[in-house]
Amino acid sequence: MRTVSPPDTWAYALRLPHDPRAARVARMTVRAALSGHGRHELVDDVELLASELVTNAYRHAGGPCSLRLTALRDGRLRVGVWDGHPHIPAPFTDTAADAAANGRRTVPPDAPGGRGLHLVREYAETWGAWSLGDVLPGRPGTGKLLWFEVGAPNRA
Repeated sequence: MRTVSPPDTWAYALRLPHDPRAARVARMTVRAALSGHGRHELVDDVELLASELVTNAYRHAGGPCSLRLTALRDGRLRVGVWDGHPHIPAPFTDTAADAAANGRRTVPPDAPGGRGLHLVREYAETWGAWSLGDVLPGRPGTGKLLWFEVGAPNRA
């Protein structure tokens, strides 16, 4: 039996423990995977945004998380971070249209945090979230998935 997939698609999945070093491991993995596939133009953005999602998972979920990088057929890269906490954070509860209509939410300049998910929304081409409690009926608290995509072919 042979598996058939387009030559320009690939996926990496990484399970990260609840450890303060998880974001660093995620950044190193992103850099290695993208460099290995010749996607050097995406490394800095994806490294930053994936790190923000993994950091949020570490700080707020209290358990392990998973990072998945998927190269899509049309040249985009989808990055997803799963964690075990079902709550979808405020910046991801609005749709992109809602965010544009409501204007950008600001974080006070002296706040120690709160900018990471706003960075994802600002720099990713598309983004979203799924509560997995909705996907798996009868299994509340199975977590959530936050994701974003970058690298559309006609990106300016």
